[in-house]
Amino acid sequence: MIHRRIPADEEVLHRERLRVAQYKYREALMQTSNAAFDTKHAPGTTAENAGVYRCVGCGDEIAIAKGHRLPPLSHHEHEPGQRKVEWQLLVFAEGRK
Repeated sequence: MIHRRIPADEEVLHRERLRVAQYKYREALMQTSNAAFDTKHAPGTTAENAGVYRCVGCGDEIAIAKGHRLPPLSHHEHEPGQRKVEWQLLVFAEGRK
């Protein structure tokens, strides 16, 4: 089997696509196993939770308020070979009552 060495510039782009939301203050976040984080939402559907959503196809991230519509399919184009546009909750923003 022949392995192709990935050029440095392609490797950087690959790492950039895998990057996730960042935070500074660990004490401000709480890890959970809530099933809401496993659901994949179609473009244009209403966000059930406020927070940061990530496109599982390309890694693009957006912040959205509860009840607002997730970006439509035309929001951004994917490169050939990327998965379809689906939004997944990455960080839940809990509002005060």
